[in-house]
Amino acid sequence: MPRIVALETAPLSGPEVLERCVALANATRSVGGLVVNVRVERPGVDRQPDGSGFAPELAPQPGDVEIVKRTVGAFGRTGLDEELRRRDIGTVALAGIATNFGVESTGRGADDLGYETVYITDAMTGLDQDAHDFALSYVFPRFGSLCSGTEYIAALSASAS
Repeated sequence: MPRIVALETAPLSGPEVLERCVALANATRSVGGLVVNVRVERPGVDRQPDGSGFAPELAPQPGDVEIVKRTVGAFGRTGLDEELRRRDIGTVALAGIATNFGVESTGRGADDLGYETVYITDAMTGLDQDAHDFALSYVFPRFGSLCSGTEYIAALSASAS
């Protein structure tokens, strides 16, 4: 969503997070993992704001799942839980913009539904540095595990061997 990537964020810029998410998605696909692309639509409007589609760099690829959310988190009324369960997936890895909104809400939803949740801390950013830091230091450790993108990719590689 180019309009989200363009927001003022901290600690990373939207383009930095986008670049890291592209690398994570490619690594996930390379070992046969499922990539879920999530974008938001505003409910009750005839036309979505410009820039509401996927950023071209993260356009869904064959085999990916596309989720359109109309709530803060990606699980509420989207079919995501059903898609994951149908594939017998029990772990979700989260990254994106904004740490303390969509990422956090999706993580809480994943936890509520019984998923193991991994937060890829250097592939997310918040609308505010303090809110981002609070989510990483206080909220996320209560709902899952935290790792860097490098650690995530190493774990993918090890599991594929």
